[in-house]
Formats: sequence, C-alpha cells, structure tokens
Amino acid sequence: MTDTATAAGLDPATLGDLLRVAGDPGFDRLHEQIRRTGGCSDPIHLIGSTKTLDPATGTVLHAYATDKEPGGRLRVACGNRRASRCPSCAWTYAGDTYHLIRAGLTGDPAKGTPHSVREHPRVFATLTAPSFGPVHNRPGNRPCRCGTHHPDNAPELGTALDPATYDYAGAVLWNNHASDLWRYFTIYLRREIAAHAGLTQKAARGLVRVSFGKVAEYQKRGAVHFHAVIRFDGPDGPDTPPPAWATHDLLTDAIRAAAVRVEVTVPAAEEYDYPGWDLRWGTQIDIQPIGAFGAGEDLTEQAVASYVAKYATKAAETTGTVDRRVGNREAALLLGVPDHPRRLMEACFDLASAYPDRKLTAWAHMLGFRGHFSTKSRKYSTTLGALRQVRADYRARQQREALGLPDPDDNPEATTLTLAHWAYAGHGHTPGESWLAANIARDIKTNRDTARAALAELQDDDTEGEW
Repeated sequence: MTDTATAAGLDPATLGDLLRVAGDPGFDRLHEQIRRTGGCSDPIHLIGSTKTLDPATGTVLHAYATDKEPGGRLRVACGNRRASRCPSCAWTYAGDTYHLIRAGLTGDPAKGTPHSVREHPRVFATLTAPSFGPVHNRPGNRPCRCGTHHPDNAPELGTALDPATYDYAGAVLWNNHASDLWRYFTIYLRREIAAHAGLTQKAARGLVRVSFGKVAEYQKRGAVHFHAVIRFDGPDGPDTPPPAWATHDLLTDAIRAAAVRVEVTVPAAEEYDYPGWDLRWGTQIDIQPIGAFGAGEDLTEQAVASYVAKYATKAAETTGTVDRRVGNREAALLLGVPDHPRRLMEACFDLASAYPDRKLTAWAHMLGFRGHFSTKSRKYSTTLGALRQVRADYRARQQREALGLPDPDDNPEATTLTLAHWAYAGHGHTPGESWLAANIARDIKTNRDTARAALAELQDDDTEGEW
C-alpha cells in the first residue's frame, strides 16, 4: 500500500480512503454531487426532503429525499469567498464581483445599469495607510534602506527594518478603524464636491450623485488599503447624466481634498500606557481616469473590473497570517506565522483589554481589520445577491425542464406547491473525497482556461480581419 501511495503522490491514509470511495456503490452519484459543487473544498452537508405538488389535485409531481444519496446526505457548495479556503467557490465570488464592477463601468441593462453610464466621469482611486515605520521594499532601481536589492518574492519585503521601533499597535488600530476612515471619506467627498462646484450641499445633492464600488487589499506590510471605482451620476443615479460641471478633474480634486480631511481619534488608555492615536489616510493617493474598453487607454473598464475581482477573494493570509481565528497569542507562534504578521497579531491581543469594544482578539488573524472586503454604494450597479439569484433561477429552470415540471413564467396559472425540510448535517470531505474534489476542480479550471484562451484567440482573429 505504501509503495502504491507514494507512486500516486498520496499518503497511505488518503489512498486507502480513495479506494474505499471508488469501490462504494454510490461512487457515481458522489462524483456527480462533487462536480455539481464545482469541486468545492468544504461542501455543506444537508439531510432532508422536498416534495412538489399540484395544489389543485394534490398530485405529487416530484419527490426527493437524501436517504438514498451517498451517506444519506446532499452536498452543496460552501460559498466561501476566500481562495485559501475554497478556490472553486472563490472563483464564483470573483466572477460575481467582476460582473458587478464592470456593470457599473460599461453598463448592463439586464443588471439595472444603462450603457450611457460609460459617458459619466469615473476614476479608479487607491487610498492607503500611512507609514508605521520603515520596511524592506523595492524603491525603483535603488537598493532598499537595508542596502539590499530585494527580488520580487523576497520574504523580507514589507517587514519592519527595526521591529523594536515599528508602531505595530498603530498599524492594527488603523486596520481596525479602516472602515470608519472610508465612511468619513465618503461624507467629506460629497461636501468637497459641493464646495468645488460653488454650491451648497443640498443644492449639490439635487444635481449630482456619487456612486462607488470598492475592495480592500492587504499590502505586504500588513496594512489594508482600498481600491475604489468612483463615478459621477445624475441625481437619480446611473439613469441620469451628471451636470456638465461634474468633470474628472473636479472629482479628482474632491477626492484628494476629502482624504486629507479625514481623521479618526483613538483615545488614550493611560492605565495601559497607550497614548492614543490620530488615524489618517496615507499621503500616497493614486487617482486615474477610467477609459472605455477598447479605446486604447492604459486603464480600461475590463482591467479595473478584473483587478477588483482578483482581490475580492484574498485576505490577510497573503501577508503570512492564517485564514481562521486564533484563540491566543501563543497560537500564532504554534501555527508558524512569520515574525512581522505575528507581531501584528500579538498587538491585537495586547490592545484588546484597553479597547474591548473594537473586538481585536476576534480579528487578530485579520491583523485587526473587521470590515467588508467588497462594498458598493446603493446605486452603483447590481448586487451580489441579485447575481446569485439569477444563477439560482437558471439552475431551477434547468431542474424543472429535466423533471418535466411546469414553468410559472410560461403559464402563471400552472402553479405548484413545494414542501421542503432541510437540516444541517456537517461539512467537508474525507481524505479520499478531498483528493477527488481537488482533481474535479482542477479539470473544471483547465477546461475554463482553455475555453477562455480559445475565445480570446477568436476575438483577436476577428479584430485582425476587421483591420
């Protein structure tokens, strides 16, 4: 068994369980379940039943129960957005984020945003954290302050040059209040727009609306920063054009002025010898206008949407920390977290008693950050919930067609009644099932990448033909 497992690249326990799974009479159905979840790494297990009836006659049109499924359970995708937890579900989440952001750039009437939104001034803005102390970096062609030219993947990049003087407490408190900084920024932005236009705030609100979609990203040093698409709309949202004075330049100037005004004060905790902090945005603010896709601009709609979607599935684990909560400061050491992110996690535990309302212990694995990773204003474009509902409706329609059940959209009078009872029964895979799921997910990704490459090649050929 050991020699066979080694040849297959599996440990004996995984190979033994895989042989058990493959020899089970329900293997084909298990394989189908895992494929339907997209190769989800940590599926939710459900037990229960559903029954579809004709309410007029009481006839049972369809009945399903999990007692005949492998293990008596139905497996459904976990839906986790973190790529470190489930690459399959994270890919779906990234795809939804891409379509949400792109709909607010190119317009998509099916998603509630007209194509005319392309004519609205919009920028891609990046707001960063301030410095908490010098770190190892790659400053152009010059060496780092330590005298070394670091390669791109050097593990010391982003770590403190002098851990003894680095403000780890300030760094985690900044992360912890980053959502508050963003909230105040949006308030000041509207005020600055009015001031730059020479209007009262009430008058400005009646003429222009600011819409945005943003995503949080961790820098190597462990500090959160935000990437945001910020757009001018008319007073009723994307369906109405903004006034002529609402230009790219005015939006850019207002963003810079608003960012400078934001300040969140963390009070001193004298009994813990903490002096207090005045938290602000960093001085490195990048703002670029977004051009229409295909018009030759450096920053296109598709590039922005792809960039935002890429970081929607990543979190603090990109800095070397872990993707789950830890109970105490010793846990970070036991988990092998590198020195710099471990010190940030320890700062969360140290500060927790002084600032109990900030829940720093619960968010130590996130280096203090406790906000949403992707958010948007109400009228930027569609919602993630709406996109998920479209996908669910499509699958339900496929299921009805396969079972021969009436479609209420085709015949509103042909109503059906569904009675269902479901209960949670656990999650995850056995070792053999995990290996199977990983290979199914890999095959799906390979097929997807192949189809995408073929489509891109076809589009290139069509473009060459046009030219």
